[in-house]
Amino acid sequence: MASNIYEIVTNRIIEQLEKSIVPWRKTWHGSEPINYVTRKKYRGINLLLLPYGGEWLTFKQALDCGGNVKRGEKGSMIVFYKMIEREDEDGEKELIPYLHYSNVFHLSQCENIESKLEQLKFNQDTEPIEAAQKVLDDYINRSGVILKHIQGSNKSVYYPGSDTIVLPVVGQFESIEEYYCVGYHEAAHSTGHKSRLNRITGTAAFGSGDYSREELIAEISACMLMNAAGIEVPEVLQNSASYIKSWITMLKADVKAVITASGKAQKATDLILGVAE
Repeated sequence: MASNIYEIVTNRIIEQLEKSIVPWRKTWHGSEPINYVTRKKYRGINLLLLPYGGEWLTFKQALDCGGNVKRGEKGSMIVFYKMIEREDEDGEKELIPYLHYSNVFHLSQCENIESKLEQLKFNQDTEPIEAAQKVLDDYINRSGVILKHIQGSNKSVYYPGSDTIVLPVVGQFESIEEYYCVGYHEAAHSTGHKSRLNRITGTAAFGSGDYSREELIAEISACMLMNAAGIEVPEVLQNSASYIKSWITMLKADVKAVITASGKAQKATDLILGVAE
């Protein structure tokens, strides 16, 4: 892919950054982690323990609902407090909180159980775009990255440890173009794996400089891939520019940060397209 095309995309992003553009918005609909039976949302540390949003239930709850956990599936740990009674030094009874843990399974790991997330309105008009899908499929097949779609999830994320991309299902996105933009963003993150461009060398804290720079690279690469697939649309570019602007602000830099990030984004894009040296 000619380098001048990358420059054109970078310049378009800069033009959007220089405008008064709307704040970035999440372009898919999903649910925070919630217990399937009690309908209570998980809170606190459990939001970090559970890898994605949507409905979760215990092994027993799955059976009680007339379903079952799929063979070979592994649960995710949650923690919670139970009050237990004990006697204090004076012989008086008192209640103290005692930390317990349990394993839960996402609804996608279960069989014969229907989702209760009726508020999710799945987009029925998200037919795949052949050229855009080929970019994603070819990279996944060539790289060995695992791609999972989780219905009801509110997260799109790349996990370097397992080399896995997790996306909401296509129908949760506002448009098919937004789906590919988010998918390309996570694919760009995966190029930083130690077995590829070795850009992700550790776990960067949310909001840190390293985290912000990686987000810039991934989003610029997504824009470049959208352009390569021929599906760049103004709304998607504006939303990407808004996202980029938030990280530039956190870096306390200016639009020149895009130029630096775009060089690494070009390498990520070439790798995804299969034209890297």
